Amino acid sequence: MLRVFACILYRDLTLALRRRTDVLTTLFFFIIVVSLFPLGVGSERETLRQLGPGVVWVAALLASMLALERLFAADFDDGTLEQMLLTGQPLSLLVLAKVLAHWLLTGLPLVIVAPLVAMQYHLTDAAVWVMMASLAIGTPILSLLGAIGAALTLGLRGGGILLSLLILPLYIPVLVYGSGAVSVSMIEIADIQPYFSLLGAFLLVALIFAPLASAAALHISIE
Repeated sequence: MLRVFACILYRDLTLALRRRTDVLTTLFFFIIVVSLFPLGVGSERETLRQLGPGVVWVAALLASMLALERLFAADFDDGTLEQMLLTGQPLSLLVLAKVLAHWLLTGLPLVIVAPLVAMQYHLTDAAVWVMMASLAIGTPILSLLGAIGAALTLGLRGGGILLSLLILPLYIPVLVYGSGAVSVSMIEIADIQPYFSLLGAFLLVALIFAPLASAAALHISIE
C-alpha cells in the first residue's frame, strides 16, 4: 500500500511539474491578491497590521481553490481513475496521495512565500512565524476538504462554480481560526494555543474522514 501511495504521489508531482504554468498560477495569484490590498487601503501601519492576517488567509483560501477543479478531472477524462478503482487498493489511500500532491504544489509554496508578503503589512516577527505555522496546518485542511467538493462535482458542466458553493462554507472555520491566531499573536497577553489546538483538531478529523468521503463521492461520480 505504501508503494502504491508513493507511486501515485510521484506520478502526480511529475505530471504537475511538466505543466509548471498551473503551479505558478496559484503562487502568483496569491502574491498579486495580497499585494493589491496595501495599494487600495493606503500605507497606514496600524491599518495594514489589522488587515494583514485576514487578507493573507483569504488569498491563500482562494489560491488553493484554483487547482481543485483539476484534482481528479484529468484522470477522469483519460480513464486513469477507473483503472485506479480496479487495482484493488483502497481508493481513499489513492485520494490521500493525490491530495498530498495538491498540497505540495499549491499549499507549501504559500507557506514559504508568506514571510515575504507579510512584510507589506508590517507584521511583527512573532506574527510572521505564527502565520507560517497556521498556514502549514490550515492549508492541508483546505486541500482535504476541497477534494470532497472536487469529487462530488467531477464531470459536471459548470462544476467550478458548484465546487466553490459546496466547499466555501466548510472553509470558514479554518479561515476564522487561522487568521485569528495571527491577529492574537500581536497581542502580548493573548494565548494562541486554543487556535492551534482547534486547527490541529480540524486537520486530524479531515485526515480521517475527508479521504473516505472523497472516495465515496468518486464512486458515485464514476457510476
